[in-house]
Amino acid sequence: MATQEYRIVTADESEIHAEPHIRESRLTVRFVHELVEEEDVKPERVAEKYNVDIADVYEALAYYHSNPAEMREVEQRHRAAVEEAERRTSVTPPTTSE
Repeated sequence: MATQEYRIVTADESEIHAEPHIRESRLTVRFVHELVEEEDVKPERVAEKYNVDIADVYEALAYYHSNPAEMREVEQRHRAAVEEAERRTSVTPPTTSE
């Protein structure tokens, strides 16, 4: 019986933003989900554009839905990081004295 090798690196094993991602790529499970299920990009297009196998795209989606608690945490960390980056880079125009 053949052993299945999963192509998803878990968040605990990942060195990429502490997020699960497709092995040998920087493509995160969260981003694959966002593209396919929120932005309606076809899985085939994601595979082609990011140079991964179509099976990897479907495995990432399966991982996302099989690990809802983990993915909620990933989403929360991502949102917090985006908000922090926006806060740090927001430019306030200087006050002019008349």
